[in-house]
Amino acid sequence: MDEASAQPREWDAGAYHDLAAPHQAWGAVILDRLPLRGDERVLDLGCGTGRVTAQLLERLGPSGAVVGIDGSARMVEEAARRLGDDPRASFIQQDLLALSVSPPADAAISSATFHWIKDHDALFARVRGALREGGRFVAQCGGRGNIATVVRAVEEVTARGPYAEAFAGWPSPWNYAGPEETTDRLQSAGFEVERVWLSDSPQHVEDLRGYLRTVSLGSHVEHLPEALRDAFVDDVATAMEPDPVHDYVRLNIIAIAR
Repeated sequence: MDEASAQPREWDAGAYHDLAAPHQAWGAVILDRLPLRGDERVLDLGCGTGRVTAQLLERLGPSGAVVGIDGSARMVEEAARRLGDDPRASFIQQDLLALSVSPPADAAISSATFHWIKDHDALFARVRGALREGGRFVAQCGGRGNIATVVRAVEEVTARGPYAEAFAGWPSPWNYAGPEETTDRLQSAGFEVERVWLSDSPQHVEDLRGYLRTVSLGSHVEHLPEALRDAFVDDVATAMEPDPVHDYVRLNIIAIAR
């Protein structure tokens, strides 16, 4: 997923699955950082349509299991439709700020989700509570400086005409944290931190307007009246010229539950 709102928003799961190719590559990188015997029970936090869940299942043996958790009912439905025939996979619709699983899991992963959640202190405490002692936590999300080109274009466009009125007083949907505060939050939540760092992952998406509407600006679009939505996406895409890059900066986490 890519609103730092109090409640998770719904997503166009079918469109997201077709558009979110970068997320699959990020998921593979995350899984390479998670050593597995093959019999673990692993949480996929913000599982979306199950792209990363599927990659995780490939790395687990017949006695392993994955619990995919997402705040969007449509995402969970799509993931279950795609992977529900595998008895090792189960899916739950649940706000990650209310995360609760039993028994505690052996590990947790997350890709491209946490930057939509405002309260990282509460989030990491919930993740810690969902893991057994010694459980590994490997995650990646948007970090400090993420999609600066998109952010600049949005700030420019939302200062104009009807958009300015629509977005007046509306909080930013993004929470792009840095390594320092993230390390402190993880330690306070009960994790031993192995490493937290930022890395660049610029992407030129093929369907820019579709990607903006569904992924990057979904919360903005949802906030607008229907009559302004297409024009808003077009105006942001134009404002990103001449190089309409999604200059992603990823916040990477490797930690162990104490």
